[in-house]
Amino acid sequence: MKHIIVYLFIVAGLTAGCSPYVGDLATKACNEATPASASSTRDSARQILDDLVNQGVPGAVLSIQTPNEAWSVAQGLAKVEDKTPMALCHLQYLQSISKTYLAVCLLKLYEENKIDLDAPMTRYLPEKYSRYIDKPSTITIRMLMNHTSGIPEYNSIPTYITTLLQHPEHDFTPEDYLKYIGGKSLDFAPASKYSYRNTNYVVLALIVDAITGDHARYMQEVIFTPLGLTNTFYRNDPHYLDYPGLVNAYWDRYSDGLLENVSLLQRNNVRALIGDDGIVTTPAEALAFLKGLMQGKLLKPSTLDLMKSWANDSKGNPTYGLGLDYGKFQGHTGYGHSGGGLGAGCQLYYFPEKDTYMFVAINLGTVTESPLHKQTTVALEKLYKLMLD
Repeated sequence: MKHIIVYLFIVAGLTAGCSPYVGDLATKACNEATPASASSTRDSARQILDDLVNQGVPGAVLSIQTPNEAWSVAQGLAKVEDKTPMALCHLQYLQSISKTYLAVCLLKLYEENKIDLDAPMTRYLPEKYSRYIDKPSTITIRMLMNHTSGIPEYNSIPTYITTLLQHPEHDFTPEDYLKYIGGKSLDFAPASKYSYRNTNYVVLALIVDAITGDHARYMQEVIFTPLGLTNTFYRNDPHYLDYPGLVNAYWDRYSDGLLENVSLLQRNNVRALIGDDGIVTTPAEALAFLKGLMQGKLLKPSTLDLMKSWANDSKGNPTYGLGLDYGKFQGHTGYGHSGGGLGAGCQLYYFPEKDTYMFVAINLGTVTESPLHKQTTVALEKLYKLMLD
């Protein structure tokens, strides 16, 4: 998930001893399904990822689609311990990119006249959940979707972080997340400012549950099935994160460049998340989702325009719509989302000026500081420059 945990608390929560954490899971080698095509741009991108892996990042994948070409590359390892090569058919954690998928579900309900974006959340959210939130009747669906609700962030609460890191097998429920903010005042008046909160999308998932009976099943019906996404998974069965095609996950716990396999912790954390995280997919299917969204295969044009009604940051710049991030990359506008967790990081963006789609993922945690992240930042800048200049 994006903006997951305050670094100080992470280090305090899991550094009672200095022995390496061991939590690897099975990852099988898989065969590439995408044929290699001759492309100087592809070769340059492969070299950038190769340099990144040589600097210490376990593995990386990249998928690109432009008006003139479509290609993908994978470098490094899906699992370091047995040297399983990273491949394009491996499943990657989407982390907070999952929010965009859930937002599409909410906007489908809006198109079906089953939800009013400007109605108070209490119209749809059962009281058993809304009772944990301060002044819930003042918060609308739209405010939850564009992070202007003022609801506190559950995953910056020290007791949550301690439980997560010290008891990786603990099964959190959605209500548990809300209990962590129970009794806490809103951080600011609803609609008065923008501030990214994972809690907003936990609440939204519970609202879609209340309307449809099961938000994950509804997501399958309105996104995965229409787009033919057969290698995209989200709570479709209790063991979907045990699939052997899923990459192992690594974390630089002490910010010293030495990696630990935290796949067990990563999996158990993601498995308990709803709405704000939880989807795994292949690079090709990540692109297929965003392309389907931007080309009107999921929402009406007017609804997609609504999705791009941006909340502004503290400097007055557009920053976030209804589950869609607004960013600037090498001077070019990008629509999409990023995601980060204890053992993974990714970005999925569409650049309308270039009609270009890009997905990039690594199996290295991005929510704490690491010297490896400097290399990741450099690699991203090079990739965006390569694709957009």
